[in-house]
Amino acid sequence: MSGSSVERVRAALLAAGHPDTIAAFADGTRSAADAAAAVGCAVAQIAKSIVFRAGARAVLVVASGANRVDMAKVAAAIGQPVKRADGAWVRDVTGFAIGGVSPLGHLAPPILLLDRDLLALDPVWAAAGSPQHVFRTTPAELLRITGATVAEVRE
Repeated sequence: MSGSSVERVRAALLAAGHPDTIAAFADGTRSAADAAAAVGCAVAQIAKSIVFRAGARAVLVVASGANRVDMAKVAAAIGQPVKRADGAWVRDVTGFAIGGVSPLGHLAPPILLLDRDLLALDPVWAAAGSPQHVFRTTPAELLRITGATVAEVRE
């Protein structure tokens, strides 16, 4: 599964006109701290993917690794209530396992929010389809390739 989900992210990056900057790290990039240690950057520069559920749709918040996401702020930003999503639902709806949820390449397009705090950081690294893969990008490119809405989501 992880091989095909990484390839899905690679194809989505290339289709969006973004270079293939995917890198693999054997030690894993499951948490923001793990990813930061692997790539050698600040935890804040990890663009972590937090998935919530709004009815049948996934709400993907791409947040700075240093921030905790406030569910009430997410709900306010999209204008509807959200709840936590369990791992099996996330996998079924996005096509990604927890720890590898990419900002793009989803099976069904999620509602996307980008943490305003990420805009000040460059470069940033985001999950690329598996808990061992990340890709390097900029906040401006992340906005362009995902069509996300910038929002204040930090607790």
